[in-house]
Amino acid sequence: MEAVITIVALLFVLFVALGVYATVKVVGAAKRGVDRTITQARRTVEDHTLRAKSFAQLGPAGEIAQLRLALRTSMRATQDALHAGVAEDESLKESLGLFRRLSAHGQELDAELKRLESEPDRAALAQRLPSLRERTERITTSADSLRWAARDRARRFAEDDLDSLSTQIDVEAGALRHWTTSDPSPQPASRTSPTTPPWPEAAAADGAAQGQAWPEAPDARTAQEPTRPAITPAAPRPSYPWQKKPRPESTT
Repeated sequence: MEAVITIVALLFVLFVALGVYATVKVVGAAKRGVDRTITQARRTVEDHTLRAKSFAQLGPAGEIAQLRLALRTSMRATQDALHAGVAEDESLKESLGLFRRLSAHGQELDAELKRLESEPDRAALAQRLPSLRERTERITTSADSLRWAARDRARRFAEDDLDSLSTQIDVEAGALRHWTTSDPSPQPASRTSPTTPPWPEAAAADGAAQGQAWPEAPDARTAQEPTRPAITPAAPRPSYPWQKKPRPESTT
């Protein structure tokens, strides 16, 4: 009895542990999904805000917003392209590692540009704009170079695969069209008639064709035998003493 209770208790603890583990996993996945949604929403709002500032504000503040918007757009597009391509082409892993190093410089520049948005000294901000513009251009040019190189590589692979597929299809189409135009001559029908014709009419026709229109002569042994009557005469009936003799017919 104690063994049964121990087994039931262990099963209960195991089920509770599995339930807790599954709950933690589900909560973690939900939390990650919520975090991604919040991050995506925050990025969208910030991009729209930067786009509005770049059109509404004039001077160094508007140019700072334009630099941040160009930097974020280029880095995000390159990141998406490399992550999508590395799943099909493992040679892009090295490019992805270079992009991570470039992303560190880009994030540092984005943080610096964000701090300078609230800079009240417009003159000092105008002095720093050329160096900020140069750094932004260098980072975006490198990111665009990686992105377009990855796209060109994927397009080249697709073109090579399409060329190979077209060649194989042409070969298969030629093989399907390679049929023989001259049919083999039919074999002549056999003139040997069957030994036993299937119908009596055919047998009669066959006999007539071979000159057997008349019946054969009877055999000599058959001709020497006397002709037998077709009907054998009946034997005389036996007479009994109790039978009356037939009366002679009267002539009178």
